[in-house]
Amino acid sequence: MLEVIALDAADAEAAQAGGAHRLELVTDMAADGLTPPPSLIRSVLAATDLPVRVMLRDAAGFAPGDLDGLRRAAADAREAGAAEFVLGFLDARQGIDEEACRAVLGEIAGCAWTFHRALDNSADPRESWDVVERLGCDTVLAAGSPNGVADGMDVLADLAARQENLTLLVGGGLKREHVGPLKALGATAFHVGSAVRPGGWAAPLSADAVRTWANLV
Repeated sequence: MLEVIALDAADAEAAQAGGAHRLELVTDMAADGLTPPPSLIRSVLAATDLPVRVMLRDAAGFAPGDLDGLRRAAADAREAGAAEFVLGFLDARQGIDEEACRAVLGEIAGCAWTFHRALDNSADPRESWDVVERLGCDTVLAAGSPNGVADGMDVLADLAARQENLTLLVGGGLKREHVGPLKALGATAFHVGSAVRPGGWAAPLSADAVRTWANLV
């Protein structure tokens, strides 16, 4: 499975044309991806029939900025048609902030969701996997290290072996040469952003680049 980061409807169309299987919709990649406004959610959902997971994150880093605001944003996203989400928060000790996660999850009950790379930045990603599983997500996006996949292979090997109830979605500095070794470890789902934007985040998403990745995975 190949998930591609989309920033707008044009990205969604290009990703689908290239053979992506799912989109992660965000805004403001300067902050590593924040919650998109309802108008953007509607335009992307109208542009594609791919599954779209909408980011719920209101500040750079992994602490919730305004929890009440995040809950409102989640409710607004559902009203705009979103049915799948991405979220995840850490507390001051770099543990999974279960209370904050559950507060937001209360607004998206019944929706499929991904716990994002907050796991990589937690004090113990292996221990955090068990906590995240209790929260009820179906997918965990991880690189195995805050520095990216190249530094996270040992952790990813452990997480891939624990995919009984959760799918490991590998992303964060993912390169083509990583895919073969990761598949050998048991990874089946991959996430790309800048890898399918040869011109950078200010340039359009490349359907040809998505196709190359789709064929690879």
